Amino acid sequence: MKTIIEHNEFLKTFHKGKEVIDSWNPENFNNLASRINVIDFFCCAGGMTLGFAALNDFFHILGGIDLNPVSLKSYKDNYGTATLNADIANLRYDSFELNNTFAIDDKHPLLIIGCAPCQGFSAHRKKDYGKPEDERNTLIGYFADIAVSLSPDFIVMENVPEILNGKYKSHYDEAKTIFQRYGYYLCQKIYNAAGFGVPQARNRAIIVASKFKDFELPQEILEEQSYKTVRDAIGDLPHIDARNQNLLSDKYHRCSIHKQSTIDVIAHVPHDGGNRPKGIGPKCLDKVKGFSDVYGRLRWDKPSVTITQYARNPASGRYSHPEQDRGLTIREAARLQSFPDGYLWSGSLGDNFKQIGEAVPPLLSLAIATQIALFYKKKENE
Repeated sequence: MKTIIEHNEFLKTFHKGKEVIDSWNPENFNNLASRINVIDFFCCAGGMTLGFAALNDFFHILGGIDLNPVSLKSYKDNYGTATLNADIANLRYDSFELNNTFAIDDKHPLLIIGCAPCQGFSAHRKKDYGKPEDERNTLIGYFADIAVSLSPDFIVMENVPEILNGKYKSHYDEAKTIFQRYGYYLCQKIYNAAGFGVPQARNRAIIVASKFKDFELPQEILEEQSYKTVRDAIGDLPHIDARNQNLLSDKYHRCSIHKQSTIDVIAHVPHDGGNRPKGIGPKCLDKVKGFSDVYGRLRWDKPSVTITQYARNPASGRYSHPEQDRGLTIREAARLQSFPDGYLWSGSLGDNFKQIGEAVPPLLSLAIATQIALFYKKKENE
């Protein structure tokens, strides 16, 4: 249990990092800290990295690894570090490429952070529930193998909550066995990212393997009544017309080009959290249960639903603007994930939504980074 002093120090450090995130400008990124090195596996565009980069007096970002070159371009544009376009499964057999790319040394503590693709476990993939053998699930074990070979102080994993439940627990157990075999202590917790200021209801499992028996994960800092809302995140953005988008002021404040039939369906949905009326839109939606959110609007004064790579498409869930007859823009999706406006995105609109939807919300990452930074600080003062 934290003391009041420890809690206040956590809040002070967290909010200091949040200021760095809010004012993010890649050109001004200070990556000169030499205390604790960080490598991000499955880095995508760098959402998890941003939480650690924000505490730039503690953490030095060595770089990121991903299979998607477009995502790596976004990562490189924001952090200017080394990147490695590689398949994690292949890296199990050759650590030379890792050491050569990131210049890993023995002088500074090392942190490995990573978010193995969760599509194999996600509850949203109901059609795959009978297929726990999804090849992507084995990436958890591959990640564990590589991580322990580098002997970091901490290994931080983020994934969907299903990785800790009975149905998919075997995949986590595989990694857990590897971690414990190499002397790591484990702690895990399911968070709602809204508890750290992310304007989105996003439940995620955080798993930390560390060399320290006394490390504990943090508690959420916000109660439900204090959660940030859709209005807080995107209420100040200018109106756009899905059929006539002005890209001059903000190239990321653009949405998909909808068919007129899609716009007509959204126009029938009541503002501020409304659902698609029965009889409006594709007839198949009225025949199948479980699609009540399709074409639904976000609520202004609640956190958004979970943002995924499909948030570009109102037909994929509750991804319509609270008032305007359109889906979400890149800017809106990024803000709902707690990305700052200064963050750079590479590729097409679809690429951008994929990078945003697959990202770890930076503020959730910042909470874990804060806890680890203060743990080191406490150890230094003992």
